[in-house]
Amino acid sequence: MTQETWQKYTEWPLLGAAFLFLAAYSILVIVEPPAPYAAALAIAIWSTWSIFAVDYIVKLLLAPRPGRWFIRHPLDLLMVVVPVARPLRLLRPLKLRQVMDRAPGTAIRTRVMAYVLVSAILLIYTVALSVLSFERSAPNANITTMRDSLWWAVVTTTTIGYGDYYPVTAPGRWAAVALMIGGFAALGMVTATLSSWLVESVAAATDRRTEAAETSSSGELARLTTQIGMLQDQLARRQGPIETDSGHAEDTHKEPG
Repeated sequence: MTQETWQKYTEWPLLGAAFLFLAAYSILVIVEPPAPYAAALAIAIWSTWSIFAVDYIVKLLLAPRPGRWFIRHPLDLLMVVVPVARPLRLLRPLKLRQVMDRAPGTAIRTRVMAYVLVSAILLIYTVALSVLSFERSAPNANITTMRDSLWWAVVTTTTIGYGDYYPVTAPGRWAAVALMIGGFAALGMVTATLSSWLVESVAAATDRRTEAAETSSSGELARLTTQIGMLQDQLARRQGPIETDSGHAEDTHKEPG
């Protein structure tokens, strides 16, 4: 079996595992159910970890060059090692390379903006869940509800950082670092997309003005050429004798008898 065949048959099961993890993790952190239900949710979370771990090991073994594949696919390893990264698997059907393929101009920008928006929402939500799970029971914690955690995640992603909420635990701060890096990346992609749109708009407007000027110049030249031809015809008709091929002159104006 090749790696491509494995990916083909495991794509949707892995998406289901990512969705299951996100749902179980959300209920476990936000609702805080009693022990029997919490244990079932924990089993679901650990099951998704095992699924991602098996997928990673199989793809690593099936790769033609395992060392090269290991270096080039850090996100796959991150999904196994860091639980909060597993929901990012939901972005796999929207790979940025596939988003940009065969989509010229405005279509590319629209798809990139949609991709960035979905990625940012998913990143904000999962990091907010993770930080809440780390911070809620910590001493001197100020992020103790999902509302506070979401607010902190949004202002951190947008690089505003009011400072009214902040993580006090080491895992929470590492999550904040990951969120800030993701926020910078998202804002950079948005800025690049808008810059591309502005450059293309200015270039298109300049081309239209240049084309209009060339069209106007061509029309004016044709009009002048026509007028010159008419003047030449009038001058030719007003001339007196006109030489023929035999060398004689013919008088085009007869004197009155």
